[in-house]
Amino acid sequence: MEAAIVQLNVGMPKEQNWRERRDISAIGKIPIEEAMLWKHGFDGDGIADTKHHGGPDRAVCLYPFDHYSRWEKEYGTKLKLPAFGENITVAGITENDLYIGDVFQLGDAVVEITQGRVPCSTISRHNGIDTLLNRVFETCLTGCFFRVREEGIVRKTSGLKLISRVQKEFSVYRANQLMLHGHGHEPAAIAELVQVESLADEWKRQISKRVTRWTKT
Repeated sequence: MEAAIVQLNVGMPKEQNWRERRDISAIGKIPIEEAMLWKHGFDGDGIADTKHHGGPDRAVCLYPFDHYSRWEKEYGTKLKLPAFGENITVAGITENDLYIGDVFQLGDAVVEITQGRVPCSTISRHNGIDTLLNRVFETCLTGCFFRVREEGIVRKTSGLKLISRVQKEFSVYRANQLMLHGHGHEPAAIAELVQVESLADEWKRQISKRVTRWTKT
């Protein structure tokens, strides 16, 4: 499997003047031709809220270009890339095609899928669409995060090429369903998800808390 990068994006935290408030955010990224990718992320890319975002398990954010037409049709407006603050906007693949633990060649770097993205309210504020965050949660069309296994230069022309797939049970979409909507309805599946070695540590912690809570009830 190989997918094309539509746009490569980076951005540092800066003041955002949204209609209802001012805030510091790095969601307003800009397109670039190439950048060095380190374990912590791309050169020229940063995180404002380091308590809830970023870290080695979330070094690279992908959002599928294929979803843009859906949102534009739903809201009757044109979205400017990268509307979701993603580092790589990629065509031809969605959360159903990507699996936790998938390893990809990304330019000279090698990256591994760790979790689906859990977006925050800046998604709605940045795009001026109040209900966008809720719809992203409802649909599980969140995009995903990667950790960096090998550092290297990434170019817009690099593409994303699958190297290996360690499991076929939990796509990013399936994992999103369990994490965002699973609650106590599928405890066996959630308990199985936590056994996927590549899963982000934060998701493992959240799942472990849920399992502990269920066993006490």
